[in-house]
Amino acid sequence: MSTVFLLLSILYVWMAWNLYHPNFHHPKGSILSFAVGLLAGELGLHVIFWQAMTVAFFVLVGAVSGVFGAIGFLLCAASWGAIAFYYYESANAQKEVISGLEEGLGKRFQTQVNEELRQQFAEEPDRELIRHPFQHRDPNVELIRNVHFGDFGQQLDIRRPRAGAPDSPMPVLLHIHGGAWTYGKKDDGQGIPLMNHMAKRGWICISSAYRLSPSATFPDHIIDCKQALVWIKEEIREYGGNPEFIIVTGGSAGGHLSSLLALSAGHEAFQPGFEDKDTTVQGAVPFYGVYDFTDEENHFPQEGLGEMLENSIFKLEMSGNEQVFKDASPLFHISDQAPPFLVVQGTHDTLVPVASSRAFSKVLRAKSKHKVAYVELKGAQHAFDVFPSLRSEYVKFGVEKFLAWTYSQYLKSV
Repeated sequence: MSTVFLLLSILYVWMAWNLYHPNFHHPKGSILSFAVGLLAGELGLHVIFWQAMTVAFFVLVGAVSGVFGAIGFLLCAASWGAIAFYYYESANAQKEVISGLEEGLGKRFQTQVNEELRQQFAEEPDRELIRHPFQHRDPNVELIRNVHFGDFGQQLDIRRPRAGAPDSPMPVLLHIHGGAWTYGKKDDGQGIPLMNHMAKRGWICISSAYRLSPSATFPDHIIDCKQALVWIKEEIREYGGNPEFIIVTGGSAGGHLSSLLALSAGHEAFQPGFEDKDTTVQGAVPFYGVYDFTDEENHFPQEGLGEMLENSIFKLEMSGNEQVFKDASPLFHISDQAPPFLVVQGTHDTLVPVASSRAFSKVLRAKSKHKVAYVELKGAQHAFDVFPSLRSEYVKFGVEKFLAWTYSQYLKSV
């Protein structure tokens, strides 16, 4: 048993090591690095607790004895210290978010926010949410499930303040889930902390499903997202929403689709049968999205993404079909008409390289006539915002500030 305990302690050390030195280069290794890093990083205190319970079991059965037991215990203690340090260092996200917003929107951007909205800003993380990271329901938020839209049996969920609609129509936040365009659901936890938070701030928040590969072939995914947007513009007044002000957000594949949606208004290839419909939005907040399927700048260190795109998403080889892949890439839809953007990316993302988001934001800033903010989070892994944590709470507050600033500019213009 002492040998088993030692091996387990080595596993715990690797989990901590992976937070600081994730695997960027091997396709399968990067996925494992992501999964373990997400749990150990954003749920660090929970992981330490359950690891400690495991160690307590080994102590009770007498396995923590002798040289192996002593070495194993020291390794466990060291790994817990490393995980705890990483977790509390993630509180630096507060400064990173404000710095990114000030660089993109201006040093005094918060003074440009409507006073009523500014008074709602939270500054301290919700410790209750952090303690219960899998609790998705909020008693102050009304959830309307499985509203049908589009031509292919798609559904969406609506979240709005349970207290009732205010006197004026509420701004709308559309969330598009991730999952490598092949899996994921509108109600699987993605974006829910942000949507619940914004619903309590007086927003209508919508999470939309879309057809998934390999059954679906691009551009089916973005067509469904555009049909959801058209539904919002035509029906959301019945739910208290304002169809004239819609921000789109999402992470990973949802980051790709949300940014593509924001940048391709009126693009006929993505709107078959509804080419004349208005598909403009007033802003976008993509998290760790893929913005260039062609990877012209060689940001992706391994071939996993390209192979998946060819085999499952497009069912085409990129060679000879480069324009098809470019047309699906948000990077190549950027123009001076791009709406305000907040791009969020972690430096330790093993699935989407940070260099990709840096390049996308740089081109956005160069071409768009609207404001572009870029927030880079040191040490953050892919999908870091799925669970309430110190980092994700501060990022959530930053997104709220961006949404409030963007909405305030809209209110001044009407």
